[in-house]
Amino acid sequence: MILAIDIGNTNIVTGCIKDGKILFRERLSTNHTATKLEYSAIFKTAFDMYGINSGEIDGAIISSVVPSVTSVVKDSIETLFGTQVMVVGPGIKTGISIVIDNPAQLGSDLVVDAVAGVSEYSVPQIIIDMGTATTITAIDREKRFLGGAIMPGVRVSHDALIDRTSQLPKIALEKPKKVIGSNTIDCIKSGIIYGNAGAIDGIIDRYREELGEDCTVIATGGLAKVIAPLCKNEIIIDEDLLLKGLMLIYEKNKCG
Repeated sequence: MILAIDIGNTNIVTGCIKDGKILFRERLSTNHTATKLEYSAIFKTAFDMYGINSGEIDGAIISSVVPSVTSVVKDSIETLFGTQVMVVGPGIKTGISIVIDNPAQLGSDLVVDAVAGVSEYSVPQIIIDMGTATTITAIDREKRFLGGAIMPGVRVSHDALIDRTSQLPKIALEKPKKVIGSNTIDCIKSGIIYGNAGAIDGIIDRYREELGEDCTVIATGGLAKVIAPLCKNEIIIDEDLLLKGLMLIYEKNKCG
């Protein structure tokens, strides 16, 4: 059984994978000041909730865009489960050709998404990951990572709007009743939710123009289920894309 962990700026996604099957997936808050003991308690609680025997863990793999948290989580896993932890980074085999200007700048989560994407779906493809930032990446038919676009995430856009205005309230990030809002709450919902859906549609259309062919489009991340169904383009929602990619990378790099 493999423990897979993706550390993002806002959330940590973790899950256990056995014989290619994801046994559970949980989303935790990224705590930049938590200690090794605190993270150990969080992971132990998750295992207890799902009745997972920690003695069955054969290995673990982490992808992270928060270096300050990576080592703390890695240490907590090694102490709690007594297993070595693989960290996605330089020297790790992925099977993906990265043709951007500076591959060292590429977030490990985008690499992991791409590994799972090319394994599960037809190419060329566009992968949308909706986290703290919304990233939209392009993979060509030769399975090369071409690059992409980064835009503020849905929640970041919402929080910036509320912080910079005096009278606009915080809202639940959910689909409004209609596009043309008739009260302040619904107007904000429409602007944030449909605004992001429209932006994603626009970038997808431009990617297809630039690539000169149709693409498979996959969405993952915390708000993919809210935004992707409102887009006019056909989008496959895969909440487990990162966990699948981590498992594939682990298998490519494990010893023995």
